[in-house]
Amino acid sequence: MIMKKYAIALVLILLAFSGRVALLNAQSDLSEGWEKKAMEELQPPKKIMDAIGIKPGMIIGEIGAGRGRFTVYLAREVGPTGKIFANDIDQTSLDYLKDRCKKLRFSNVETIVGEPDDPKFPGQVLDLAFMVWTFHMIEKPDGLLSKLKTYLKPGAMLVIVDPIDSEIDHEFKIDRQDPNNKIPTITERIEKCAKASGFELVKTETFLPKDYIFILKQK
Repeated sequence: MIMKKYAIALVLILLAFSGRVALLNAQSDLSEGWEKKAMEELQPPKKIMDAIGIKPGMIIGEIGAGRGRFTVYLAREVGPTGKIFANDIDQTSLDYLKDRCKKLRFSNVETIVGEPDDPKFPGQVLDLAFMVWTFHMIEKPDGLLSKLKTYLKPGAMLVIVDPIDSEIDHEFKIDRQDPNNKIPTITERIEKCAKASGFELVKTETFLPKDYIFILKQK
């Protein structure tokens, strides 16, 4: 009888463990719909987060979080001791992100409706500020970056993931062969903006197929 009870208990433990493993595996891919191709092939979250030094316990401000395509991966990586402040100017997208985090049981994400030149993060609490596919869409980013400095801890970095020039040129129909074209490259634009707003471009990662990863520090 004792052996039978022991065997039943062991089976229940194994089933519970298997169920937990299955749940973890099911949650390894947090992407939805069209996001899957972007995250799997173009912007692998783990590779990007490892390259920029995301660690458990970090407090991160994400500018232009939208519906949370990258937010959910950041939230999982920093864990319950960390925090993600997800900013956007679109309340509808942030409402979607709130529901998304609720379904995934992430309690470490706080959404913030900001302004085009002010993400409205809490003051000087961020270990890192992050934006993906956002910078090149901003007409006048100097003001945003200047304001962003007030939310960063001393020594905190700003990371910008943005398309390579050929992708931006295609998106905005820019002809680099035109001798009258004076539009700067994305690297030139970021360097100029960084200088104007008190940052310095310290590193550019180029391992992604269609994006650069720009890492900036405060001067």
